[in-house]
Amino acid sequence: MREQAVAEYREAYRQEEIPANYRGLVHLCFTFASGIAVVIYSAWQLDQVQAAQWLTIPITLVYANLAEYLGHRFVMHRPVPGLGLLYKRPSGQHHRFFSHQHMELDGIRDLKVVLFPPVLMVFFVLAFALPVGIALSRLFAENVGFLFVATAVAYFLNYEILHLAYHLPGDSWLGRRGLVSRLRALHTSHHDPRLMSNWNFNITYPVSDLLFRTFRGSAASRADPPAASTY
Repeated sequence: MREQAVAEYREAYRQEEIPANYRGLVHLCFTFASGIAVVIYSAWQLDQVQAAQWLTIPITLVYANLAEYLGHRFVMHRPVPGLGLLYKRPSGQHHRFFSHQHMELDGIRDLKVVLFPPVLMVFFVLAFALPVGIALSRLFAENVGFLFVATAVAYFLNYEILHLAYHLPGDSWLGRRGLVSRLRALHTSHHDPRLMSNWNFNITYPVSDLLFRTFRGSAASRADPPAASTY
């Protein structure tokens, strides 16, 4: 019955949410071309980076992983005033389009429900990466600001690549890579309706899931889920 509901929702979504002029390849190219351009521009601005300034990269990676986790757990799965779009897409659309038993997209037009909308890509850069980068430039040095922006946007692109890989056919070249295959299994278990509100909120690497004890191995999804984490 659930698989029938997923199939029916997919058809309804395609008719109601995907415009006739939507081009999945254009969406994909915009996301990565604009993101890579920001990374290259930021890297080009670096000038005689001091040893301590390189620490911006690992610190930003940890920060981005935590932001991914908190955003997914507390915004994308719980309605927050003013952030309705961020809740509607994952919980109201993405999790209805893909179940843990039907994770694969059926065609390139289905990228509409996998990739972030271009408006959110622009929002991410203008409202998140750029202001923090400017603040860090003034507090520390311009190199720190540009390193933050380059790393944050690169992390976002990494997020999009991995999330796309999870919804490609399992035998795809990218899906067969060892690490990607293991991460895909974790994300598949997150799409289990019994688990999605409490477990495996990291889309990329489960660092914060391990930290906050919301990590659940993929094999465990076949058993009855335990009580929700108290964290």
